[in-house]
Amino acid sequence: MNRTLPVSFVAVALGALVFAADTKLTSTWKSPEAAGVSYVGQKVAALVITKDDSLRISAEEWLAEELTARGVQGVATYRLIPKEETTSAEKAKVWFDRAQVQGVVVMRLVSADTERTYSPVVWSSGYYPSFYGYYGYGWTTVIDLSGGLRTETKVVIETLVYNVPKNTLLWAAVSETQNPKDARTFMKDLVATVVKAMQKEGLAKR
Repeated sequence: MNRTLPVSFVAVALGALVFAADTKLTSTWKSPEAAGVSYVGQKVAALVITKDDSLRISAEEWLAEELTARGVQGVATYRLIPKEETTSAEKAKVWFDRAQVQGVVVMRLVSADTERTYSPVVWSSGYYPSFYGYYGYGWTTVIDLSGGLRTETKVVIETLVYNVPKNTLLWAAVSETQNPKDARTFMKDLVATVVKAMQKEGLAKR
């Protein structure tokens, strides 16, 4: 039976709130459909949208492992979809359906030096409401961190949680971090803090 992702599970986005002293959550949005249902025992994909394959693989594995350790069947998206088909929403849908994925947590770097204003209008319009609509958009607007981070850098991350069978957005958040040490440390700490946030919400197993 397909079930919507719980609010607590969506707390994946809260990771950016506390892992660094200069990190803050700047915007959140929640769909009414996100309330009160657990994905414990369900298959949920971890998707990190970045051109850095090494970082993407590592971050998806970190997130999938943390979710699995707490009762969710976490799976890294790179294990489901061939690399050459990763950026196509149409092709990705075939693989997600074949794997019977019920939910997905998406992390995407929005910017490394600029600000963007978010509001409920943003989350409920444009590419965001539909997972596969956002999927294609996300892969065409990737920020590349392979060249490293500058001394003074504000990193903005958006985290989105989608119900895959219904193709709908359940929860969204945006975080800002000032001067992260490096991309890999940044993502690993983000994933670790995500799980702590889920535990505090009482919606993930300890």
